[in-house]
Amino acid sequence: MIAALKALHIATLAIWCAGLIALPVLMHVHGRPERMRTQAGYAEFRLLAHRVYTRVVTPAAVIAIAAGSVLIVLLRLVDPWMLAELVAVAGMVLVHAWLGQLVALTGARGGHWAMPSPLIGLALGLPLMAAVLWLVLAKPDLWALAEALPQTLREPQGRSLPDAAVPIR
Repeated sequence: MIAALKALHIATLAIWCAGLIALPVLMHVHGRPERMRTQAGYAEFRLLAHRVYTRVVTPAAVIAIAAGSVLIVLLRLVDPWMLAELVAVAGMVLVHAWLGQLVALTGARGGHWAMPSPLIGLALGLPLMAAVLWLVLAKPDLWALAEALPQTLREPQGRSLPDAAVPIR
């Protein structure tokens, strides 16, 4: 069961990452103003971007995150590298949502707006994908980073909370 979940997680993560790379490139190439001059060019771009986002990239993302979440629970992963990986995945979700907003705005505004460069999604997404890959494969000892923190941040101070911060019931 674990092997099947891992295979599902890796396959859908690969599709999601490929989509986060391909979608900005697709939007950059097909979303150029010269292609949007005709209704046919605009309709082709809009339909292609919408279908790729809603029928390929988003389902892959949902399945990858769901399978990964189940694996975290089943394998009882509580290591610091896993927390760092989840932060990187959250960043990928934000890039995914931003690209979805660009796809939605192309339909809502009928191609009559200056779309920001979707290649920004690549500049943000590629380092996040690389971080996820590195964290999963290297499983670095991030506790060593904690030793670089000041002593006051590494140990409980034994102080009570100020009265204003404690809710009264």
